[in-house]
Amino acid sequence: MKIVMAGQGAFGQKHLDACRKIDGIEVVSLAGGRPETTKEVAEKYGIPHWTTDLGEALAQPGVEAVILATPTQMHAAQGIQCLEAGKHVQVEIPMADSLADAERLAAVAAKNPKLVAMAGHTRRFNPSHQWIHKKIVAGELKVLQMDVQTYFFRRTNMNALGQARSWTDHLLWHHAAHTVDLFQYQTGETCSVARAIEGPHHPELGIAMDMSMQMKVPSGAICTLSLSFNNDGPLGTFFRYICDNGTYIARYDDLVDGKENPIDVSKVDVSMNGIELQDREFFAAIREGREPNASVAQVLPAYQVLDKLEKSLL
Repeated sequence: MKIVMAGQGAFGQKHLDACRKIDGIEVVSLAGGRPETTKEVAEKYGIPHWTTDLGEALAQPGVEAVILATPTQMHAAQGIQCLEAGKHVQVEIPMADSLADAERLAAVAAKNPKLVAMAGHTRRFNPSHQWIHKKIVAGELKVLQMDVQTYFFRRTNMNALGQARSWTDHLLWHHAAHTVDLFQYQTGETCSVARAIEGPHHPELGIAMDMSMQMKVPSGAICTLSLSFNNDGPLGTFFRYICDNGTYIARYDDLVDGKENPIDVSKVDVSMNGIELQDREFFAAIREGREPNASVAQVLPAYQVLDKLEKSLL
């Protein structure tokens, strides 16, 4: 399968690393933002064609699918561009930074049912969260409360590689999207209550650097989410699941119970790499002609909740 990778930054390279581990996938073009770094990454990964024009990349012979790991503000428009060009597309999280754009993308995807349109909601694929989900589906666990902390130290516009970004990240429309979708995925319900408060906006970045959110689904399960770009370590996202039959803490790929006893999740799936697992799902859905887990349609309710959270901000 010939594919295009759009985005030469930190997450584009994570997807390129993942694609190397998946049989039958050939990245034939890299569409980037800055010519010098796009050329450098294309050479690093042995990609035969590179460009700063996504349309040029889509026109390369035999291209079937695209992974978009471009700046957030470009996701919806580029996702629509790929679908209208007849290509399957996986849009990195968030698939849009507004409900209106998310709905536009979902509408175009619905008009092209033969094309796979997927969003990169990685938490659905991390083995630690998969382990919890399988227990829920089997009727062995029910989530009563999720307590989540998403903490970074990012007071300048830098990416995960420590390089200057050409765009500004956002706690609500990017980082909260992970938890909002995961909470609804694990409970199987859509939030009936969603409210948020924010701290001061950064004088240069123009975004809130601290946020706190509360959510509730009709069954009564609740979720509390704290996010910060001001936190000086430890960094990352940490999930506490308080269930009717145990407490579990997920720290990226690690899972422990409430007493810190480790749980082996190495056999949950074929890899411990969430990016690789979501890419495998994308390509498998294309080959099998089916809707993927984390399709654009499945995750749209998370963006409806993000919109509600934004409107509630104090």
